[in-house]
Amino acid sequence: MRRGVRVAAILIAAATALGALTGCFPTDRPAPDRTPVAVGVPPELTSYYAQDIDWQACAGGGEGSFYCASVTAPVDYADPDAGDLDLALIVRVASGESMGSLLVNPGGPGASGVDLVRGSATFAVGGELLEHYDVVGFDPRGVGASTAVRCLDAPEMDEYLFSVPAAERGTAAWEAELTERDRAFADACEAGSDGILPHITTVNAARDMDLLRGVLGDRQLHYLGYSYGAFLGATYAELFPERVGRMVLDGGIDPSVPGVEIGARQAVGFESALRAYLASCLSGGGEEPCPFDGPVETALAQLGDALAAVDAAPLTATDGRALNADAMVMGIVSALYSERLWPALTTALTAVLEGDADPMFFLVDSYYNRADGEYLDNSTEAFSAYNCMDYPPDSAAEVDAAEALIDEQAPTFAPYWSGVDLCASWPYPPTGTRGEISAEGADPILLIGTTNDPATPYEWSAALAGQLSSGILLTRVGEGHLGFNKGDDCIDRAVEAYFIDGTTPPDDIRCE
Repeated sequence: MRRGVRVAAILIAAATALGALTGCFPTDRPAPDRTPVAVGVPPELTSYYAQDIDWQACAGGGEGSFYCASVTAPVDYADPDAGDLDLALIVRVASGESMGSLLVNPGGPGASGVDLVRGSATFAVGGELLEHYDVVGFDPRGVGASTAVRCLDAPEMDEYLFSVPAAERGTAAWEAELTERDRAFADACEAGSDGILPHITTVNAARDMDLLRGVLGDRQLHYLGYSYGAFLGATYAELFPERVGRMVLDGGIDPSVPGVEIGARQAVGFESALRAYLASCLSGGGEEPCPFDGPVETALAQLGDALAAVDAAPLTATDGRALNADAMVMGIVSALYSERLWPALTTALTAVLEGDADPMFFLVDSYYNRADGEYLDNSTEAFSAYNCMDYPPDSAAEVDAAEALIDEQAPTFAPYWSGVDLCASWPYPPTGTRGEISAEGADPILLIGTTNDPATPYEWSAALAGQLSSGILLTRVGEGHLGFNKGDDCIDRAVEAYFIDGTTPPDDIRCE
């Protein structure tokens, strides 16, 4: 069964578009120059924590001084002599007096923090925090400009993602065809990744964050994590509670639920977001006429018919790719991350009903970060690598429960959401576990949950806030993925006061 969709994947494309990179290398402020902190680390790791950063001026979107660098980390923290890997960094230096480093992760797993900050540091953390912190974007191990997972070239990736199976959906032959495709993909990842696959885990990425904290000269980690980045931050807090500084986790993931339930809950979340989109579409609020008739139930049935139609007879885009139901679902999902993309979804759905696949593939490509036939990052490969190592196998009962949940609460997506599990073909068994995270002893941690967030449903943030011994929940009532820096003054003020002044809300907050 499919484990679910990436979380916060569209942050990168949006940040890059907003940043309008100019290629200039401003140097009005020098790079951070602080003494590494190697206190309290095992002797075999001291040399890693004590390394100096060789910052080099580099381009960044928007105003400010940007510097790039690379830090060396052990491939295997249990055996540092087994080899090293590189972690890519970018810093946007504080425009005022710096309070230290603020690490930011955009999610995924597999999204690039370097690209996020390079594209637009303002989009990444908001304008107020740029004055007070050196904002650090990093590519986790296996991702982007760090030592990366490598699997397929662009034409091969197109074939893997978009080729339409010859067998009928749901048959044994269909499953066999997808399984063979997954095996070839997994074998390519093993062949192209220089032995790092078994070490591409969230626990190791969290250990890398502590290494970065030490190398950057900070005694505590100040951190802003989005979606999967919230899970990464919570994992860090569990490993190093005494080193948690000011930490905000936006769009949390419940670490206690089975992997298969993650995907099922996302299906339900996107079905809910789809209903909200269709209600808006049918109300006539958009610039284009809605391609469906009301009420919402009727529109859902018409959309279901459209999905079935393209699945039976895929549309061919101008670049030759076939739009079947799987690709169309990914396009719809991509647009449901944010209300800003709802007009583009109306355009794409109207075009599909008229036999034109190109606008829908525009949305599909925004999900996969693909442009002009090329993939701009390795997020799809890294997403697979992390998930296959992080999630233990699901039991038959867990799979059955997830399937029943999707059928009952996400009927539009249900016929196309479940499939063959890539991780069954992965060359290494998973090492991750599922369980509650309490991070006993950590300073207060803020959790942000949006009530109709499709990718990280609100109940996950609420659950994680309840599990963390020092968790405080900020509720944003609204649509779309994530809550901070989305135009909600109530949320933004609370986060900024926490990061800048250390003001902790006395209790949970609900922002209507």
